This record gives sequence, structure tokens and C-alpha cells, in this order.
Amino acid sequence: MLPTVTSDSWFLRVPRSNLISLYSLGCSISSPHFRSTNLSFFLSHYRVSYERDTKIVNAASFTIEREDHTIGNILRMQLHRDPNVLFAGYKLPHPLQYKIIVRIHTTSQSSPTQAYNQAIDDLDKELQSLKIAFEDEVKRLKADQGY
Repeated sequence: MLPTVTSDSWFLRVPRSNLISLYSLGCSISSPHFRSTNLSFFLSHYRVSYERDTKIVNAASFTIEREDHTIGNILRMQLHRDPNVLFAGYKLPHPLQYKIIVRIHTTSQSSPTQAYNQAIDDLDKELQSLKIAFEDEVKRLKADQGY
């Protein structure tokens, strides 16, 4: 995934497969109408901006628009699993602003961007397997009940 560079701050577009996995878990219990109308809007307007920390080596902030504690906490916990991550945290700047700021500080063997991308990829795989297990269990229950 190559970013578009604009001065010292650049924008990343999260791969659609990652967003679909993160988003579909919440949509699986929603109505089909909600899923079809809002998913395309959600995917087309999703942005992550990156800003390198000028005072600390291997540290950066990622601003994720249109997200809250749900994605922030999952992403923070996944970053904590990476041995190259020294610090990972997030904050909501203000309750009325619908964005989170994720701070990542890594060792010299990794960069914040690599850690972020690895965490997103790992979450994608984990949530995909959870979705498959859930769908398999629903199919099993429907078969047992004769649906």
C-alpha cells in the first residue's frame, strides 16, 4: 500500500478487505438495507492520516476519521501484541469530533507504519476467522432447527 505524500503528513487508504472485515462484524446483525446503503458511503469516505513525531525517533500519530473507542481499543490491543511496539495508545480529542488519534512508538527494528499495517492485517485475519466461525454456527443452528 503506497501512500500519497503531502509534505510531512500523508494519507493512507485502508484496504477495502480490512474495512469490510472490521465493519461486517457489526453489520452482520443489521438489516440488509442498512448494510447496502451505508457500507459504500463508509468505504468511500474512510481516511487515515499519518504524522511523524519530530521529537521521538520511531514514533508517529495516526488520525483515523469516523471511528471511536471500538476500533481504537481493538487496534491498541493488537499493537500491544507486537514485540517491536514500545508504546501504543489512542485518544478521542473531543466527544463531538468523530475521530481517534493513535500514537505508536516502535523499536529501531520496525517503524510505526509497519506496526500499524501489521496490526490491521492481523486484525483482518482474526476478524475474518471470527466471522466464518459465527456464520458456520448460525448455519449449524438453522440446520438443527429445520430452517
